[in-house]
Amino acid sequence: MTDPDDRFSHDESSNAGADLANEAHGRTLSWQSAYILVISRVIGSGIFATPGAILRGVGSPGLSLLLWVAGAGVAACGLGIALEYGCMLPRSGGDKVYLEFTYRHPRFLASVLIAFVVVFLGFTASNCVVFSQYVLFAAGVEAPSELLRKGLGVALLTAVTVIHSCFRATGVRIQNVLGWIKVGLVIFMILSGIFVVLFRRPGDEKEEDVHTTTAQLWDGLWRNSHWNWGAISTALFKVFYSYTGLENANNVLDEVKDPVRTLRSITSAALVTSCCLYLLINVAYFLVVPLDTILASGELVGALFFQNVFGRQIGGVFLSLAIALSAAGNVMVVAFTMARVKQEIARQGLLPYSRFISSNKPFGAPLGGFLVHYIPSFLVIVLPPSAEVYSFILEVEGYPGQFVSIAIAGGLLYLRYTQPDLERPFRVWIPAVIIKIALGLSLIAAPFFPPKTPPTSGLFYATYAIVGYHLEEEIDELDDGTMITTIIKVPKTELGIS
Repeated sequence: MTDPDDRFSHDESSNAGADLANEAHGRTLSWQSAYILVISRVIGSGIFATPGAILRGVGSPGLSLLLWVAGAGVAACGLGIALEYGCMLPRSGGDKVYLEFTYRHPRFLASVLIAFVVVFLGFTASNCVVFSQYVLFAAGVEAPSELLRKGLGVALLTAVTVIHSCFRATGVRIQNVLGWIKVGLVIFMILSGIFVVLFRRPGDEKEEDVHTTTAQLWDGLWRNSHWNWGAISTALFKVFYSYTGLENANNVLDEVKDPVRTLRSITSAALVTSCCLYLLINVAYFLVVPLDTILASGELVGALFFQNVFGRQIGGVFLSLAIALSAAGNVMVVAFTMARVKQEIARQGLLPYSRFISSNKPFGAPLGGFLVHYIPSFLVIVLPPSAEVYSFILEVEGYPGQFVSIAIAGGLLYLRYTQPDLERPFRVWIPAVIIKIALGLSLIAAPFFPPKTPPTSGLFYATYAIVGYHLEEEIDELDDGTMITTIIKVPKTELGIS
């Protein structure tokens, strides 16, 4: 079977030829780098907080663990769609490429919509703020000023932008290291929980608490479960968020070696890894921290875990630095991929100064794409007066994302019907696509059900302006060989349109 990537690069007839082709086409991301790009995006700072919130929502450890497994199943449905598209169209750009390939009429509609979502709502601000808060807490700064908190977040964003745009290879190495540290941290927490339960000697200060936690976990696995759809659906949203990012490599496939084969293996490995780690870390939380403490406390469950294992001072500092590193790793991988998606948008002529943004000069990285990503993230960190705004921003970003998700899933079904002969190295199970569409529709409908407390503000989705020109495309080539598209406005009279 012919590799679909042959539509975009020359024939790779041997391993040596493939290596030369990889270098010639900028394919420098190895399997390990691509895997870390995905797993570091999936496993974020939320793993230190969401398990406690989910347990409080559903009431029992059994139901909580069941939802983590269900979340992995739903994530697999979305991943299957991304895999079919990615293997069929192994190009950088992710959702942008898939929407444009599927929905070609009206012209530019898909391009404009995805450009709006990516450019204006593609932030990394929240993780920058998480980084600054926990670094300051670890440093013993009890009441940091707004200037100090925001300044540290901007410093991280600036450092990531400079490293990735000017020192590409160094940036990839750093994010690889942070990714492995993040995975290692979760494994360390799992092993710490096992050690505490199996090897803590009788008479230790926390022995009674640990024994009580173990008894509650195994003897009352389903006790106090809240079998209410409202509680379950709210908890599921948190679980789905924790699995976000499995399709991260789809955004940079032009830089991945052997993209089709690599994409299939790294995404499957990342899904299995994240699901296993999530289940085990939840069990570790339940074994070390008394369930009543988790249910009654508003603190992060990760903080309670480290305090129970290592003591309040050492555990609190260690946890803070761990979460800070996790947040920094997320900022790096998100910036790395989003800059390249914005570069693809610029190559189509949808952004001002598109020639500059499309180019990889002068450091072999999308400097313009990083600047486009930096500016809105910088403004979101600096301008809002309080941290509550960031939660609102995440909701505004996520809601229109459901429209994109449904459009892609529906588009895949459309292509199966209209173009059955397209080469598809991977085929997703159709019921999985239907499940993904049904979930997206339920998330879109959710805000229209009256909440208990009406929101003080909230745009649930973004709108776009309709331009009054007829648009045409012109192909151009930059000095470094990058092919771009320039969109020009053609008066209707020149086209014979009244």
